[in-house]
Amino acid sequence: MGYLRGFAVTMRQLFLPKVTTDYRGGFNPNDKRDTKRAKPERLHGRHVLNRYPDGMEKCIGCELCAGVCPAKCIYVRGADNDPDYPVSPGERFGYVYEINYLRCIHCDLCVEACPTEAITESKLFEFSFTNRSDAVYTKDELVVDNDGRPRQQSWEDWRDGDDALTSGWMRATSPSGDGRYVGEVAWAGELGYGVRDSEDSQAEADTWN
Repeated sequence: MGYLRGFAVTMRQLFLPKVTTDYRGGFNPNDKRDTKRAKPERLHGRHVLNRYPDGMEKCIGCELCAGVCPAKCIYVRGADNDPDYPVSPGERFGYVYEINYLRCIHCDLCVEACPTEAITESKLFEFSFTNRSDAVYTKDELVVDNDGRPRQQSWEDWRDGDDALTSGWMRATSPSGDGRYVGEVAWAGELGYGVRDSEDSQAEADTWN
């Protein structure tokens, strides 16, 4: 009889109002059931590998992101650039780059460690996999396309604006919060966006709240 008392809790929940929002199917902005909540500009979503405005890849294959990752979900191997056809501006580039999203905890330590601002996190966070191989994003899936936007995979749910501002989450070590650097651009230019505007100082940001 003990297990029947346990099921009583389940049965009571079946008849209570739902607290979740169902937005499956097509996108209708007038239907509240089909609308997602707006996401913060610096939401930690899935990663992207950025490129410079001239198309060169920012990743230099230094493996610092893999070394700092507490979940050991990043695998990087660098290779020497061909002097005639370089992939990145440096001597080396990221020949192999993989992120295992079955392990990733989105701590963003990889973003902090990257010396060239190659890896950032986008606002894309809704993706499901039907097999383990899909959960391991390769370099071809991570590097932004010719417009500087992420490459959409078939298992990712995108809506308007989800793929914008792929590097909107800036590094915490950016000096923009220091009063001496107010108004100074502290972020390198990137493909599709150019050079971003400088950020407000932390003191000014606090006045918004």
